[in-house]
Amino acid sequence: MLSKLFFSDKPFLDVPGIHLMRIWDIPPEKMCRQHLLGEHRELHALWSIIANNKKAYAHHPETMRWRGKLKALYLRHEALVEEMTRRGYKHHTPLDPALATGKAVQDEFVDSYEEQVRLLKERGCDCRV
Repeated sequence: MLSKLFFSDKPFLDVPGIHLMRIWDIPPEKMCRQHLLGEHRELHALWSIIANNKKAYAHHPETMRWRGKLKALYLRHEALVEEMTRRGYKHHTPLDPALATGKAVQDEFVDSYEEQVRLLKERGCDCRV
């Protein structure tokens, strides 16, 4: 299962339901601290991959579903930042709104919303799902 190299165009782990990078479709206010901050970090990585046309992770399922939807990704970032600010975090990594092009709504999913809820419940974290 761990046979694929991380630096190839394919995911390192080839295990159904496990993805190295995840942008949740769960409302940020329902997310625990770990998942809120983790998604924010991963969103910046994904933004860089797509906006700068990087090859690493180019064929990752999360990357593929956000191509042509930087506007939607930007709006997800703003929702995360709003929740982070509400919780008292200081945000110092804005995205360039000029790059926020394409569709404003994410309509493709790696896992359904229901599956994402199930995955978060299994993790035993403080997400309120």
